[in-house]
Amino acid sequence: MTMSTAPRFWRHIPQRYNLIGTHCVNCGEYYFPPREICPNCRRDTVMEDYKFEGTGTVVTYTVIHNATEDFERQTPYTLAIIRLDEGPRLTGQVMADPDDVEIGTKVKPIFRILGKGGEKGIIYYGTKFVPV
Repeated sequence: MTMSTAPRFWRHIPQRYNLIGTHCVNCGEYYFPPREICPNCRRDTVMEDYKFEGTGTVVTYTVIHNATEDFERQTPYTLAIIRLDEGPRLTGQVMADPDDVEIGTKVKPIFRILGKGGEKGIIYYGTKFVPV
């Protein structure tokens, strides 16, 4: 992948930037990341794309004190499992003082740098969370 194609590559991953998942029309379940087949309905699956609002609740969390080289400057930081209001759970960083995060904290999405990749340090972006 050349430097000029990297941004185009990342733009083709809609769930990374827009929290795009799927919704099963048959049973009403929501999935993130997207699925092609509903595990509940199987052959009767009728899936549609769904854009999540991104608001949710911290189900559990941990505070990272010793991080890899890419994240050393951010320590300590909070990594949480967040239950989106529509149901799916996902892992995300909560951008707040770790003392301000607890189980049950309501959060909303923000768009931030997730890291750098490859030899050229290409920056990639995605969703993090902040308390509401």
